[in-house]
Amino acid sequence: MAYDKFNILTSSGVPLPLENVDTDQIIPARFLKATERKGFGDNLFRDWRYHQDNSPKENFVLNNPTYSGKILVAGKNFGSGSSREHAAWAIYDYGFRCVVSSFFADIFRNNCLNIGVLPVQVSPAFLDILLKAIESDPKADIKVDLPQQKISLVHSDHAASFDISAYKKENLINGFDDIDYLLNMSEEIDAFAAKTPL
Repeated sequence: MAYDKFNILTSSGVPLPLENVDTDQIIPARFLKATERKGFGDNLFRDWRYHQDNSPKENFVLNNPTYSGKILVAGKNFGSGSSREHAAWAIYDYGFRCVVSSFFADIFRNNCLNIGVLPVQVSPAFLDILLKAIESDPKADIKVDLPQQKISLVHSDHAASFDISAYKKENLINGFDDIDYLLNMSEEIDAFAAKTPL
């Protein structure tokens, strides 16, 4: 199993209502030397989180103990810029399992889906509802139901559906990456190979 299974996630949200957040802001290029998916969470939004002397910037949301949770609620066009998969690694390694935005860059979206982070794209109006709810109550719970492809603000009537490919959905529910998916089909592959002439 490549990562933790994703089924239904209920969590408070961390607000980042900034538009056009690119992958260099998510994980600066100087931290891309590692080849394993470990330790990237320490440098998530590094230049926004820390001063040059490594002291935390008190006004950045990840340094504010008021906000916590496994859902990052971001502004429009999240994950633009370069195709570095390290940006998705940093988000997962920090502890986020879901990112909500009104628009994602395609490559970033796919990188997230490949490593166990669910990108949920919603309308600008619904995103605004979530951000206002978090502003009003930082502990407000958001429920992300992957099997039903539905996101909702718990204890309210606000809900929205979201799209995801059937293949990626199945992989997330099982905790599979692409290799795990093929390994899980090994018996079917062997049976097909046995019936196929050389």
